Amino acid sequence: MPTNPLDITKQAAPGDAKTDTRLAEYLRVNHAGERAAQTIYKGQLAVLGNHPDAAEIRHMMEQEEEHLEAFDHLLNEYQVRPSVLDPVWGAAGFLLGAATAALGPKAAMACTIAVEEVIGTHYDKQVRDLSARDAEPELVEVLARFRDEELEHRDIAVAHDGREAPAYGLMQKIISTGCKTAIKIAEKI
Repeated sequence: MPTNPLDITKQAAPGDAKTDTRLAEYLRVNHAGERAAQTIYKGQLAVLGNHPDAAEIRHMMEQEEEHLEAFDHLLNEYQVRPSVLDPVWGAAGFLLGAATAALGPKAAMACTIAVEEVIGTHYDKQVRDLSARDAEPELVEVLARFRDEELEHRDIAVAHDGREAPAYGLMQKIISTGCKTAIKIAEKI
């Protein structure tokens, strides 16, 4: 049995997530999002190689890998199936990362800004919902930490001139819309 990387012990009885559709959707979509996020950074690193921004990208990727490991555990703990499109999220993330990095380091950072703003807002909605329902306090702590780390990634990308990428506004709109669409799909499928 895999160890729990976050020392979260489910407080409800096994199988309860099946009766809480919203919680199951949160876990499924977060797992899918973390799969995509870590592969975005892998795609960026594959293209950027030893560029000076690679150290920051590697740091962000390592945090995303920790998040993915946590959601792997949580899916098992709460008996929630992953998205059936899990391989698609990984491939799409890698392609997005590689494509934006091919446009240059500022475009790679622009991608990070767009993705992490959406994900930070997404996690914040989950934190607020679960807190309002007084549900899963340990999970709320984890989601709040991950939200803060995602927003830290956005801030790193801003500091590395992501908003100075050519056609930043267009890239931001396209990537943000894609992320929001993927979130809706991954919640259900």
